[in-house]
Amino acid sequence: MTKQIHTTIKINATPEKVWEVLTGFDKYHEWNSFIKTINGTVKEKNKIIVKLQGMTFKPIVLTFKENKEFKWQGSLLFKGLFDGAHKFYLTDNGDGTTYFEHSEAFSGVLVPLFSKMLENTKLGFETMNKELKCYVENH
Repeated sequence: MTKQIHTTIKINATPEKVWEVLTGFDKYHEWNSFIKTINGTVKEKNKIIVKLQGMTFKPIVLTFKENKEFKWQGSLLFKGLFDGAHKFYLTDNGDGTTYFEHSEAFSGVLVPLFSKMLENTKLGFETMNKELKCYVENH
């Protein structure tokens, strides 16, 4: 079973400025109510520690392309049970604005049991997107 969450927002700033805030993990507490912290050396194939509201997990970084994409893959207990590929993707609109995509593809046998949690997760993504937009545009 699979489930996809996909959210977007237009930010009135360049991808470089959005990326700087998005990867300024030590300042997440200033603006991000969804992801509390990201710790570890963030580069492809490295394991990082991500702390959300009430949950901590250790995904593997799949993609880390400056000013463009940050993607990780995490699993609950073991692969195939409840897996998530989390992605941030920035598109330069060519006019000083950035299209920010925030998504996650869930798979595994437990996905149907987490449908209510996934609805709340989508709301968390949308809130984070708005917080990112506000922070980037006002700093």
